[in-house]
Order: sequence, then structure tokens, then C-alpha cells
Amino acid sequence: VGRLLRERPQYSVGFVDIGGWDTHAGQGGVSGALATRLDALASGLGQLATALGPREWDRTVVVVLTEFGRTFRENGSRGTDHGHGTTLMVLGGKVRGGAIRGSQAGLGPGQLHEDRDVPVINEYRATLAGLYGRMYGLGETALDRVLPGARAIDLGLL
Repeated sequence: VGRLLRERPQYSVGFVDIGGWDTHAGQGGVSGALATRLDALASGLGQLATALGPREWDRTVVVVLTEFGRTFRENGSRGTDHGHGTTLMVLGGKVRGGAIRGSQAGLGPGQLHEDRDVPVINEYRATLAGLYGRMYGLGETALDRVLPGARAIDLGLL
């Protein structure tokens, strides 16, 4: 994808779907199934930056997301089940990074959804709409065609 985007200027958007994140059992902590997947993700993102080269990386925005939430507490088979909230990462040479943006939920007693899930407090489609608006100059009408019903939020990332 990095080489394609660097060598073919007619392509400016790429998508990669990576499976293997279902960690219902034996998820692990510092080592284990989840740590292995995260290591592969980090390696792939590094390879993307290298393949793009410094010039293209400086113009790039990468969004890593899942619509699939996880429970906060480990289940009986030492994994995490389908949950509610999730994480979204935005990186690239064009991104004003180094900070956590948006809202964060507390993880203490009474703060989890159904006392087990991280609550949904940042709608990922709204974040994408905010990024698309800034990157491509899209207004509300155009954004509504791409992400129907999403209300764009600008987290000051670009």
C-alpha cells in the first residue's frame, strides 16, 4: 500500500483490513495473543511509513480503528468478550500527535457500562468526519453522503 500510494499519484486513499483480533480466550498481557497482534500492527505501520518515504509520510494521515469494543475485565477464559467502547489511533506526518484527544471514560466502580464495558463516549464516525472535513474540505452535505448521520468533530489533529 505504501509503495502504491507513493508511486501512483492517482491513488490518495488506501484501506487495509487486518483480522485475528478476536481474543475471547488466552488474550495475555505483556505477552500473548493481543500483544503479538499489536506488535504486528506496529511493525506494519512502521513498514508503511518506510515504504511511503519521508516526503509522502509528511502528507499522510493514518487512522487505526475498530468498531468492535471489548470488555474492561477479563473473562473466565482469560480473554475479553464483545464490549462497548474501543480505541482509535490517528498518526502520520501530517498529524499533531503526542496527546490524547477527545474524552476518556473512567474505569472505576460505577463508570463502566453494565459494570464491565468501557462506555462509548467518542463516536468514531464523528472523528472520521472531522478528519475528512479538514483533509478534503468537505462540508456537512458531502460528509453526510460519506458518513450518514455522523456529526463531525474536530479534535485539532490536523
